[in-house]
Amino acid sequence: MEIKILWADDEIDLLKPHVLFLEAKGYTVVTATNGEDALELLESASADLVFLDENMPGLSGLETLTRIKNKYPTMPVVMITKSEEEQIMEDAIGSRISDYLIKPVNPKQILLSIKKNLDTKRLVSEKTTTSYQQKFREIGMRIGDRMDAQEWMDLYKEMVYWELQISGSEDDSMREIISMQSQEANQQFTKFVGQNYHDWIDGEEDAPLLSHQVFEKYVAPQCEQGKSTFLVVIDNLRYDQWRVLMPELSNLFHFEDESTYMSILPTATHYARNALFAGMMPRDIQRHFPKLWKNENDEGSKNNHEADFLSHQLKRLQLPLKMKYNKVLTLNYGRKVDEQFKDLLQNDLNVIVYNFVDMLSHARTEMDMIKELASDEKAYRSLTVSWFKNSPLYSMFKKMAEHDCKVILTTDHGTVRVRNAVKVVGDRNTNTNLRYKVGKNLNYKAKDVFAAGNPEDIGIPKTTVSESIIFAGEDDFLAYPNNYNHYAKYYRDTFQHGGISLPEMVVPLITLRPK
Repeated sequence: MEIKILWADDEIDLLKPHVLFLEAKGYTVVTATNGEDALELLESASADLVFLDENMPGLSGLETLTRIKNKYPTMPVVMITKSEEEQIMEDAIGSRISDYLIKPVNPKQILLSIKKNLDTKRLVSEKTTTSYQQKFREIGMRIGDRMDAQEWMDLYKEMVYWELQISGSEDDSMREIISMQSQEANQQFTKFVGQNYHDWIDGEEDAPLLSHQVFEKYVAPQCEQGKSTFLVVIDNLRYDQWRVLMPELSNLFHFEDESTYMSILPTATHYARNALFAGMMPRDIQRHFPKLWKNENDEGSKNNHEADFLSHQLKRLQLPLKMKYNKVLTLNYGRKVDEQFKDLLQNDLNVIVYNFVDMLSHARTEMDMIKELASDEKAYRSLTVSWFKNSPLYSMFKKMAEHDCKVILTTDHGTVRVRNAVKVVGDRNTNTNLRYKVGKNLNYKAKDVFAAGNPEDIGIPKTTVSESIIFAGEDDFLAYPNNYNHYAKYYRDTFQHGGISLPEMVVPLITLRPK
């Protein structure tokens, strides 16, 4: 593809060697000696990039720049000047230049500026593809190795890094390759969890940090009386979504710690978030708080007592912290909490639960418009960023930074994009979640699920003697034989949670320190 460059400089004859150098590199260069001629040339024949001298007679470089940007706002313009005055630099940068070069310039500087402004996307894509190809074999070998929980979490973080890098690539084949490697990783991870989960619940020495341990082992040691700490729990936030939110917070905070922890099973709000705030496995919550815990078939919300659970945990840990809990389910309530931010500073610990991402995943299943807006993981992440940048939560983060508050950001579980329907038969009291089933007389193929004949063995309460629990792994979802084809089609390619996969179980646990 031919690339055309317009170079405007009143001393263009002296720059002839530079022009010949660029033409030898395959670029077409059109020249002008003043701003008016440059604008006319742009009018008659478009260019891909403009080199613009700052000090020209008649229409100055900055005036020419303003006119170019008014008419061609996306046109890359490189300002070239003899002056090193700071004011001129600031004016040029404020007028949205793409680069700033100081005379005398050499041909290599010019070539680098062109590549930086016109070839960056291609060059980054090619470099990323080459780098991932070199890592592909190493990652594949690690997936096949006998890894412990921490090694699995580290591997997942690395795979998310490569997925985000390659998602911007124009190479469809590389996106397919990393997708296949992610599926392989999830397959092996599901087996790993099935083999080790009972031991983790029993307190095995090499067990990862689990939901019910997060507050005592990670959050509580960072809290202190007389200083506001904010614990922000964004429901259903995957690690890859956290990574795309990072740039939005990087101007406000240092990332003091960027850890992960392992969500308990089921990776669902009812279990994982209650465990987070109670500091207990669901089985023990039911035993200690029988009036507050709700079982699968009980009516009403199953997360109405998180503040009560957390208050009891603070007492148990002998932490005399003044605590305030807010659960944001609507935009208006989010704005209300934001407006009352100064009042929150009177508390030692502020817990803010934000439900938007969870609602987004449900809306994507039920609404065609949201499904189109979040058609794949990349678009799903983009929609998350768009929400965050315009949310009251982002406004609160700015205030947290201004008031030097310590911030801990986490979630209760993630979500996975499901593709493969697995048949399960259960009685009418079996729960409706697509990634796990609790009930009597569950009928399924053993190879398709991770099963616990006695839910209490893995920390889950049970209501009847014959009740069991099963979990879907990888990208499977559980569907009944009745009207099977309809539901298999309806739920395929939706984001679900409750089962075993890296995106559901390995979730962010971040400490932010204001800059």
